[in-house]
Amino acid sequence: MKILGISAYYHDAAAALLIDGQVVAAAQEERFTRKKHDSSFPHHAIRSCLEATGTRASEIDYVAFYDKPFLKFERLLETYLAFAPRGFASFRTALPVWVKDKLFQRANLLTELKSVQSGIDWDKRLLFSEHHLSHAASAYYPSPFESAAVLTMDGVGEWTTTSIALGRGRELRVMKEIHFPHSLGLLYSAFTYYTGFKVNSGEYKVMGLAPYGEPRFAALIKQHLIDIKEDGSFRLNLEYFDYCTGLRMTNAKFDAVFGGPARKPEDRLTQREMDLAASIQAVTEEVVLKLARGIAKDTGEKNLCLAGGVALNCVANGKLLRDGSFERLWLQPAAGDAGGALGAALVGYHLFNKKGRHANGAMDGMRGGYLGPQFANDEIQRRLNAAGAVFEVLDDAQIVQESAKALADGKALGWFQGRMEFGPRALGARSILGDARSPSMQKQLNLKVKYRESFRPFAPAVLAEDAPKYFQLDTESPYMLLVADVRPDKRVPLDASDLGGLTGVDRLLKVVRSQVPAVTHVDYSARVQTVDPERHGRFYRLMKRFKDKTGCPVIINTSFNVRSEPIVCSPEHAYRCFMACNMDVLVLEDFVLYKEEQPKAKQHEIDEYLAQFDLD
Repeated sequence: MKILGISAYYHDAAAALLIDGQVVAAAQEERFTRKKHDSSFPHHAIRSCLEATGTRASEIDYVAFYDKPFLKFERLLETYLAFAPRGFASFRTALPVWVKDKLFQRANLLTELKSVQSGIDWDKRLLFSEHHLSHAASAYYPSPFESAAVLTMDGVGEWTTTSIALGRGRELRVMKEIHFPHSLGLLYSAFTYYTGFKVNSGEYKVMGLAPYGEPRFAALIKQHLIDIKEDGSFRLNLEYFDYCTGLRMTNAKFDAVFGGPARKPEDRLTQREMDLAASIQAVTEEVVLKLARGIAKDTGEKNLCLAGGVALNCVANGKLLRDGSFERLWLQPAAGDAGGALGAALVGYHLFNKKGRHANGAMDGMRGGYLGPQFANDEIQRRLNAAGAVFEVLDDAQIVQESAKALADGKALGWFQGRMEFGPRALGARSILGDARSPSMQKQLNLKVKYRESFRPFAPAVLAEDAPKYFQLDTESPYMLLVADVRPDKRVPLDASDLGGLTGVDRLLKVVRSQVPAVTHVDYSARVQTVDPERHGRFYRLMKRFKDKTGCPVIINTSFNVRSEPIVCSPEHAYRCFMACNMDVLVLEDFVLYKEEQPKAKQHEIDEYLAQFDLD
């Protein structure tokens, strides 16, 4: 049985393909169109899934959509009626879009599917899941657990913002829900907006900014904005928010509590924003921990799966792991709406078609997250020749040797190997790599390669067998979704004189805090990816060779893109990005490219490339 899952029309459109219940392909539309968070119907992602598996569209038994549009429209109407007449501005803006594109989404989907292939009765094959059920399914069914509780947290689905589900065998049932407008995701997004970042894309920046601050506003948040119960359930005080009735997240009353208007994106970050970030992060962690403890008490389950956008808060995930309310955690690497495509397909297979499920208790079903397109060497060579690139062709041992040497020499290395990752993290297939031992590498990659804010931390990839020697982590973390502290014996002891009065970002950029300073955040934390030979192949061998050369099993692993650009998908994307920034070496499968050997990039070509993305 072949089931195609689709998410679209809101943000992070994606497609995923199941064959007999196994995840065989998945990709986000943004990677192909180069539009960040592209919400359009995922034609390119669908084509990629079909081509990767040699599947014809006519062989698809069912197409599963990840939510129910009529329920969302019902929420829009009821919210307007509940807040009328104050909600008229947002209602007037949203209604034409709904009437034109979303209210009749079944018809739109059928039209788009006919353009994939005509002559098929898609109407009989089209299924609809619910938003949070899709999220829960994406987390539970690929997990290694025979049974598990599932916690889903996001902005909002149709009505639900937080849900608790229970999975046993092939069965999955949502047990409890918290409904809009009470939303932990929207609360976090309100502070994303207030600190001057983009909602639905800047939340991870707030998380990265939090360690620079003190949670001095946490008490005010709990006093005015959110009432948190002992079991983690919560209600927001809507007097301070404008997302129900206006076109902003917050309002003047919110401004009065926190000492002024929202930061404008172009304004300098101050300690106030850092403290605000630390405060909302602390409150979020409190809610997540209380929810998890309540779920453990109510269900008796030892395993917990997480999905939804809030599940990408890897700092909260790390604290949840250490809290011990559950023995084991599993986190869907595509936890946001893109993963809803996969969840919808799994709902179609296990719940609609009542097909069985067999967990193995160890390896999960996401295939390391490597579910996107890949390119054969002859295809890469053809595309590089067309781009005018200068390259060498090496065998596997030479690729590993040359790449390890480049890293040890302090080079920024583009690494393009195998199938593209599914989800927001680069996991060693579409990555930029660097030497974690270098005190200057964090600043170099941020400012000269990624063109992004200097406060942004980088994540370490570490050989799985060596992870406990460097980080306080006693479990695998292949999807880079857990934050752990650097072990005390790997830290550099500091006192006040070492800081020399430094504040804010300077505390990270100008102070060596550990033996791997380029991946050690200001609070000694790190977002860890463990790398093993079974999942990671050549990436593992590269890291093993780097360790042989340097004695260090840790490198920087960051996404292959510049700021606000989707992660690269094709060899052309990789080469253009390589030429437009200060990357030194590019490895595409068996091809090695050195920057100094390439034709001189014309400045207008670089400017045109960078102009596509938000680099202000």
